[in-house]
Amino acid sequence: MAPPTFSTLVSGYSFFEGPRWHEGRLWLSDFYTRQVIAVDLDGTVETIAEVPGQPSGLGWLPDGRLLVVSMRNRKLLRREPDGRLVEHADLSAVAGGHANDMVVDRAGNAYVGNFGFDLMGGAPFAPARLARVAPDGTVSAVAEGLYFPNGSMVTPDGRTLIVGETFGNRLSAFDLLPDGSLGPRRDWAVFGPLPQGDHLAQVIAQTQVAPDGAALDAEGAVWLADANHRRVLRVAEGGRVLGEIATRPLGVYACALGGPDGRTLFLCVAPDYLEHKHKAAREAAVWTTRVDVPAAGF
Repeated sequence: MAPPTFSTLVSGYSFFEGPRWHEGRLWLSDFYTRQVIAVDLDGTVETIAEVPGQPSGLGWLPDGRLLVVSMRNRKLLRREPDGRLVEHADLSAVAGGHANDMVVDRAGNAYVGNFGFDLMGGAPFAPARLARVAPDGTVSAVAEGLYFPNGSMVTPDGRTLIVGETFGNRLSAFDLLPDGSLGPRRDWAVFGPLPQGDHLAQVIAQTQVAPDGAALDAEGAVWLADANHRRVLRVAEGGRVLGEIATRPLGVYACALGGPDGRTLFLCVAPDYLEHKHKAAREAAVWTTRVDVPAAGF
């Protein structure tokens, strides 16, 4: 098989997260410039919002208003039709660290992960709870004991939430119940044993796959960014690896499927994820490559 061909959609940013294909554009959060942007396929960039608390996960309410995670102050913000950002929810009662990635279901329930501990400050590793924010802004914890809940997806039938656990060697799945709560956690894909200990370097050394941002395709497989191994993997339920795309020398920390036919894979690449290296650097980019199976829902 020939190696993949990459094109650069946009570059010169700090660290991209939360990519979503929406209304014909790729929407992204850039951590350290504190911006949410939208990018056309010709590379034209529009700045959508400035988020002083550092933006991450993105999603939309049923009425079309944008939700954006504000990481450092553990808030979920809502963009009003006039462009103002207002507080939709305070996540601090559930989030044990920076709030992070998010998915919003068709009813407007937002499921928001968090670090669980002070990742950049050297704190011991600790599991995290997953927050559910109801459409009215009410916050509840709907799962616990997750190993850095990160990239999240809702299946097209609206019945299952899939969550990547970056330091857990696994993707977990939950039934989505009619009231927005979740059923018990189950394994969707397991790549190795659950890491032991609370020293972060030891935990990372035990990760065989570190699921970060991810996307579902039309065959029910997941493309996931492997945050510790500079690659994206296409994985079937049960854990069988169906495909691998290496991004060396850069790491890849999130991905999305989109484009007019759903067959463009967008890759958020950067040298690494260490904050002290990237606050001032502008080395992040979005690469694109073509895949055979379109995004779920195409």
